[in-house]
Amino acid sequence: MSAVPRSEKPAGRFRRMMDRLSSTQEDLESEELREDTATAGCTRIGACQDRQIVTVTGTLRTVTLRPRAGVPALEAELFDGSAALDVVWLGRRSIVGIEPGRKLIASGRISMSRGRRVLFNPKYELRPLGRE
Repeated sequence: MSAVPRSEKPAGRFRRMMDRLSSTQEDLESEELREDTATAGCTRIGACQDRQIVTVTGTLRTVTLRPRAGVPALEAELFDGSAALDVVWLGRRSIVGIEPGRKLIASGRISMSRGRRVLFNPKYELRPLGRE
């Protein structure tokens, strides 16, 4: 076995085809999301640090209404293929277009809450439905 991991080796057409055939649907979707992050020029969620100002992109996995300190808060989990991030809009019960499966770009300052990355009240841009 060589010292270079498989992911860093240049892959031929046959190797790429075999890798795609042997990968799960979740692996393929994660790879596509990582490629979208790179092409959009956004920061990978897995690379985000506490108190860093970032622009991230991904797909919303879940959207829930969860009050925080008596104030309504719309929470969504954003996944980009590398890690997940909680996006929270304080004082909102719903936002048109914010729904599971929707892709978006969000900007703001990352904070850590209970060991998870959180983005409060971010600037956001919904990705066109035709691109999904």
